[in-house]
Amino acid sequence: MAKVKTSNPTSLLMVALILLLATAQTVAASDSFMDPQGPIAAIQKTHLLRATALIMAAVIPVLILVPLIAFRYRRRKNSGAAYQPNWDFSAKLEFLMWGVPVLIVALLSFYLWKTTHRLDPYTAAFGEDPALQVQVVGLDWKWLFIYPDLGIASVGEFGIPTKQQVAMTLTTDTVMQSFMIPALAGQIYAMPGMTTQLHLVADVPEVMQGENTQYNGRGFTKQKFRTVAMHNDEFDAWVDKVRENGIQLDPATYQTLAMRTDRDEVQAALGTAKMPDDALYFTMEEDFFRDILHRYHGGEALPVDQQPGTASFGQEAQK
Repeated sequence: MAKVKTSNPTSLLMVALILLLATAQTVAASDSFMDPQGPIAAIQKTHLLRATALIMAAVIPVLILVPLIAFRYRRRKNSGAAYQPNWDFSAKLEFLMWGVPVLIVALLSFYLWKTTHRLDPYTAAFGEDPALQVQVVGLDWKWLFIYPDLGIASVGEFGIPTKQQVAMTLTTDTVMQSFMIPALAGQIYAMPGMTTQLHLVADVPEVMQGENTQYNGRGFTKQKFRTVAMHNDEFDAWVDKVRENGIQLDPATYQTLAMRTDRDEVQAALGTAKMPDDALYFTMEEDFFRDILHRYHGGEALPVDQQPGTASFGQEAQK
C-alpha cells in the first residue's frame, strides 16, 4: 500500500475525500431504504430526495450569495458597489426572500401529508392478494416471529414471500422496543400489553437485516435478524423445513426463550443440529401471542419473577 505524505494538505484532503466516498457507497449499498427492496422503502427514498432537493433550493443560494455579498460590499478603496445609505425597502427582494421559503414550506407540507397517508403502517395499500399474517414478539434480546396460519415460529430468521403483502401485528413481552427492516419499511414501536401494526412487501428475493433500534441493555447490539424474501415455491419449502426441523414451542420452551439472553445464548440453549447456526425453528399449536398479550390485562401488576426481561424471570425453573 502506497504511503501518503502527511505534510501535504492536498494529499490529506484527497485521502479524506476517498474515504468519504467509500463510506457513502457502503452506506448506500447496505440494508437501508437508500437501497430499497420494496415499494414502501422506495417511496421513503423518493420522499427524502425530494425534500432534500426542495430544501437545497433555499440553502444553496444562501451559501453562494453570502460570501459573494460579503466580498463585493467589503470595505475598500475605489469600491464599485453602490452606496445607498437611505435605502430600506425593495419589493423584489422582499418577495424573493419570503416568497421562495413560503413556496418551499408549502410544497414540503403537501408532500409530507401525501407520503404520511401513503405510508400509514396500519393500511394495507400495497398488493391485492391476501396478506401473510405474522405475529411479532419482542424479547430480550431477540425477536420471535409467529405464523399463526402456518403453525410455525422462528427466531433470528424472518422468511417472507415476494410480491405478497405481509401484515404484521407486534407486541413485546418485556420493555418497549422498536422494530425496523430498513430496506422494506419504516420503524414501528412495540409495547407490552399493546399491539401495533406494520405492512410490508418485498419486490425481489433478497436477504436483508432487521433490528431493534430502541436501546434495551447489554444484548441490544445482537438483537438483529435475517429477513429472507423468497419466491412462493421457495417460501413453501422454507415453511416445510421449519416444520420438519423445529422443536415444539410450549410454555417451558417459551420460558427459556423469554429469558434475558442474546441470540448466541438462546441458540446454545435451544438450537439443534438441524437448525441454522443463527436461527431457531419452532412448531406450535397454542395461541402464544394471545397469551403473551393478555398477560398484562389482568388488572394487577405481574410479580417480578413472572416478567420476562427481569433478572429473576425463569430462575426458579432452573433450580
